[in-house]
Amino acid sequence: MARSAGPIESADRCTGRYGARVTTTAADAGADAERRELSRGLVGALIAVCAWSTGTVLVAGIDMGGLATGFYRFALFAVGIVVWMHFAGTPFRLRLLRDSMWGGLALGGDIALFFSAVKLTSIVNATIIGALQPIVVGVVAAKFFGERVRSRDVMWSLIAIAGVFVVVSAATGDNHNDWRGDLLAFGAMLTWSAYFIASKHSKNTMTSTEFTAGTAIWVSIICLPLGFLLGQDMSWPSWSNWVLLGAMAISAGVIGHTLMNWSLVRIPLWIGSTFTLLIPVFSALLAWAFLDEPVTWIQAGAMAVVIGALTAIVHGQQTAPDATVGAAEAQ
Repeated sequence: MARSAGPIESADRCTGRYGARVTTTAADAGADAERRELSRGLVGALIAVCAWSTGTVLVAGIDMGGLATGFYRFALFAVGIVVWMHFAGTPFRLRLLRDSMWGGLALGGDIALFFSAVKLTSIVNATIIGALQPIVVGVVAAKFFGERVRSRDVMWSLIAIAGVFVVVSAATGDNHNDWRGDLLAFGAMLTWSAYFIASKHSKNTMTSTEFTAGTAIWVSIICLPLGFLLGQDMSWPSWSNWVLLGAMAISAGVIGHTLMNWSLVRIPLWIGSTFTLLIPVFSALLAWAFLDEPVTWIQAGAMAVVIGALTAIVHGQQTAPDATVGAAEAQ
């Protein structure tokens, strides 16, 4: 005759059954939270690249050299974010300069190298070389951050890069090329990539706001002596220039850098980098809308290709978030 289960065995079975349900519910809740964070990060990165794109329109009205613009823009941004941190109850500490040094050197190097590059080579060459950044960042993200990039995402990324090539190359007939300028542009692309990598890595030691403040100070420190060394006019800006510099500090700084650094701790590094391919597209559209710069049908078609390819990448993350989020968490 079968033995009936005792009270202890019955309790164990109930515990096991209900415990499994609780565990499953907790796992589902965790996955939902990860999906929400991923979605927030994707939206944040999109807004950030839109904000960076406004710099093309704003800088066109600033009657200053590139390094002078970089110094005053980032100095103004740094003061603003440090003051905000003070009133938010998280004052800036000197240790943050040490912790954000590599990110600041990378961003400052990008500005200095890109400015020097466009003096020797065409904007087309410099921009196209810069568009190779997602390839560099994608390799680093896979090797050192454990991110898994699906073959379909690689395909869409390459299509987006090709679209950027068409958008930029069809924008101007500038044939001023010099291999030294191309080499500097390549260096700018590498330092821009290093900035993204440093931003992703910074979550281990500081918040995204602290990293942004520290890198802004470093860029100011780098641009000031370089501006004098290269013979730029570093004198006090006019009031009209201050207005545009303030607008750049808010758009490209507060919205762009702060939001991208915030997003990079929520999304895979390679996606944040790939999103930067939208900058030439949005910049061309803003220049067309506000500066009366023409956009050809070829450019318009290429812009649609870039936007469509990046939309496919975002859709892929939303429909299969587990692999993406799991890789991000593994970091």
